[in-house]
This record gives sequence, C-alpha cells and structure tokens, in this order.
Amino acid sequence: MGVPGPFPGTPGRPDAPVLDREEVDRALDRLGAEYEAIETSLLALQDHAGRRLLEGADLSGTTKERWAAAERSITVLWSLFDAYTAALEQARELRERRRWPSAEDLAELTELLHGDGVTVPGAAAAGGGPESGPARLSERFSLVGLVERMNGLYARSLDVIVAADAVWSALPARIDLLSAELQRTRSLAHSVGVRPGEHPAGDDLERITDELSRLRARVIEDPLAFWVSSSTGSSAPGGGRPDTGRYDRAARALEDIRREVAAVLDVRQDAERRLMQLRDVLSRADRTLTEARQARGEVLAKIAASEVPAVSGPSAALHEQLAAAADYRRRAQWHRLSPLLDSLEEEAEDELHRARESLTAVTAPLAVRAELRGRLDAYRAKVARHGMAADPLLIERYDLARRMLWSAPCDLRAAEQAVWRYQQATAEALAAPQAEGRGDS
Repeated sequence: MGVPGPFPGTPGRPDAPVLDREEVDRALDRLGAEYEAIETSLLALQDHAGRRLLEGADLSGTTKERWAAAERSITVLWSLFDAYTAALEQARELRERRRWPSAEDLAELTELLHGDGVTVPGAAAAGGGPESGPARLSERFSLVGLVERMNGLYARSLDVIVAADAVWSALPARIDLLSAELQRTRSLAHSVGVRPGEHPAGDDLERITDELSRLRARVIEDPLAFWVSSSTGSSAPGGGRPDTGRYDRAARALEDIRREVAAVLDVRQDAERRLMQLRDVLSRADRTLTEARQARGEVLAKIAASEVPAVSGPSAALHEQLAAAADYRRRAQWHRLSPLLDSLEEEAEDELHRARESLTAVTAPLAVRAELRGRLDAYRAKVARHGMAADPLLIERYDLARRMLWSAPCDLRAAEQAVWRYQQATAEALAAPQAEGRGDS
C-alpha cells in the first residue's frame, strides 16, 4: 500500500526585511500548497491500514508502548495543524483587506509569515518528543517551525505504523502457510509411525507446532518486537525489515523432518525386498557354516597331524534381530525398522564373509591333499611319456606316495615328503639319459 510522504517545509529567514506585495503573495501561495500537502498526508495517515490494525489490536510489549506514544503524537499533529490552519487563514484575511496593502499591513503580514506568531498550548508543544524540552504553558512558533515540528511527529508516528503493518503483512501469512504444511507432514508422519513419544521426529513435530502457535500469537500482539531497523542509517519512515529468524528456524526444522519422513516412506516401500534379501544372506551364511562343520568332520577323519579350526554355529543374535525386523514390518513401525535394517544388512554381509572364511580354513588340508595328488599324477604321466614307467625305483616311490595320499587318515607331512622324493627320483631318472648322450657325443 502507498505510504504518505513527509510534510514539505522551507527554512525560515530570521530578521528578514519587510516583504513587498508580490513576495507576500508568493509566500501565501507556497504556504497554501504546503497546507494541502500536510492535509493530504494527515488524512492518508488517518486512513492507513496499519493504523486501523493497531487501533483494533490487543497489543503488548514494545508495540503497545510505541503505539501509545504514536497516538499521542497524532493527536498533537492535528492540534498543530489546526494552529497552522488558523495562522494561514489569518494571513489570508489580512491580505484580502486591500488590493494594495499598506506598509503596516505588509509589516504585519511579514511577522505572520516569517515571525514566531503562532501560539501553541504547552501540551501540544511538548508533544514533539524529548527534544521539546520542559513543558510550558504555551510556546510560539513560526509557520516554518510549526511545519518542522509536525514533520518530526509525523515521521515517528508513520514509522511505528509502517513497521507494524510490514510485520503483519509478512509473518502471519507465512506462518499460516508453514502451519498448513506442518499439518500435511504430521498426517503423513503418523501414517508411517512417526508419532510423539515413539520417534524423535514426532516429538520435533509437536515442538514446531507449539513454536509456530506461540510465534503467531506474539507477532499479532507485538509486531514491533520482530522489526529490525535499517542499518544504513536511513531516516525514512519504515526503514528496516521484518525479523524472520524464528520462522526460518522452524521452516528448516520442518524440512529436516520431511526428509526423515520421506526416508521412512522409502523404507516402507522397500521393506519387504530388503527383508527377503536379509533372509537370503543369513540363510547362505548358515548353509556355509553347516558345510564347514561337515567338512571339519571329514577333514578330522581323513587328515592326520593337521590343525583344523573349530566352526561356530549360526548367529542367534542376528536371527533374533531379523525376527524383530519382521515384527516391525507387521506392526508398520517403519521408523524403528529403518535403522534396524541398515545395521542388519551390514552385519549379515559380515556373517556371510565369516562363514566363507571358516569353510576355507577348515577345508585347507583337503585342498593341500588334492594338490599333492594332482602333482603326483602329473609326474607319473611325465615319466610315462619318456618311456620310464617300468623303472623299479620310480614305481616303488610312486606306490609309497600314492598309498599315503589315498589312505585315511592321511599324514600330509609324510605324504608331502613322499611326493617330493618321487619328484627327485623322476628328475634324476630323466637327467641320466641326457648325460649319457652328451658323453657319447
């Protein structure tokens, strides 16, 4: 809405010479224009929407104090305007007595227009504020001084009205919009189990609701408590901005809750898939541990003189947590299911990794035996390719190594030595014909 501007005014001319007729007429025209501007500003101030709101509001705090002072200033403004009007009318009547005013008329007009000829009651004169000094029974002003006094009163009164109106125009509407968004978020949160006393975000929603309610009531009662004056030093009425700090903090907190509720919604939509994956991972871990226990029994039966690590059973704690997660899923307690699934997924992968490591550690002796068997057969095939399969020493050492590797329980250390001796014998047997060939050559 439009804000009326300050009153016009011109500096006085103390000890000025007597005006002539043309100067008097020009001064009266200027004062008439000032009168119309002052009247327009006062009427605009009277009809300002912010003033009407202040008059009808149940105020408190800073706004109550400043508005009480502004109301007194506005009352004084009209009193001073009446005095200004009377002085201007008196000057006009004196000028209109004669077409060609006499020297006495011009002297009197000069005093009315430039002198301190306007008497104002002490209560009205003191209404200018602390700078008015001690209260007097009456005080005399020039028309220019009167305009300056009215300018000061008008600016201070308008500053209160404009500031309050700006806060009321900005904050309550924004608070109402945020409250509506809060209600939508609350309904969605309740549908996914985010409730007060059950989830921290539910408690935060209640706190934000109370904060917005208190904030709106305070803004309506004391809008000037939420006004930050301009830091540029501008003296224009209403120079500043509404303080939205508390509103902004509530809006950020609500946005955080909305993101958390959205995450819970994602959990609800994806919960069954994640639970199935968890069951599959834990099932694979259990099967791997079962295989490791069976393999350990086989290793203990088939391999001698070998250290075989023990194999633990399935993790009871993980299965209990999985059952709790399924219960949260049935009860639609998504806010509790979300963090539990996050931790369970990581722990289930660790459990599967541990089971696989146990199986690898338990079956290591069998892998060593299989490697020795493969090596023994490879050397025997090599011997056969060179036509030395009937060598008595090779046959003896092969049979010894084979009996060790295919007997139960198998002594891996002795079997490894037997395979090594067969390799040595094979190498020597293959090297002898080559040495004889070189000698003949």
